[in-house]
Amino acid sequence: MKLIVLTAILGIVAVVVAQNSKPAPAAALHVSNTFSFTVNAPQKVVAPLFGAHLERAWAEGWDPQFVYPQPAEDKAGEVFTINHGSHSSTWINTAHDLEKGHIQYAYVIPQAMAVLIDIHAVSSGPNTTQVAVTYERTALSPGLNDHIRQQGESDAKSGPHWQKAIEDYLKKEGKLR
Repeated sequence: MKLIVLTAILGIVAVVVAQNSKPAPAAALHVSNTFSFTVNAPQKVVAPLFGAHLERAWAEGWDPQFVYPQPAEDKAGEVFTINHGSHSSTWINTAHDLEKGHIQYAYVIPQAMAVLIDIHAVSSGPNTTQVAVTYERTALSPGLNDHIRQQGESDAKSGPHWQKAIEDYLKKEGKLR
């Protein structure tokens, strides 16, 4: 009899707990995507093109508004803003080592996402540079997970576009080998 009563009590407790439990909140999505490409120019020519100021030369529509330094200069610690439609993001250059070909940015679009962009431009021959770009995106709200997923998928396909834009610029400047 005690076993039946105990089983009944445990069953009632389980039902009450299940009815009063809230589902675990959805987690904000984090994605990481890398693309790579080769540029037919020396590393010392290619690496500087990933500084926010010099990127204007090859990236159509790229228009960073420098907060620091003034006048605009590509260096570690630079801070600038970018408009994304009705949103604005604040970017910080967290690494700018041209000798090693390492450039990195972190930026946040408030209420939307945090992003880390890690770029490595490494010599793969006297006149070629291998570029690898990793985007890490984190939704700041689970409601933006689908958008982050789509952005990540788009990031992963960016290599050919970046390569063409950089090589077109270098051809125009007479720096492409």
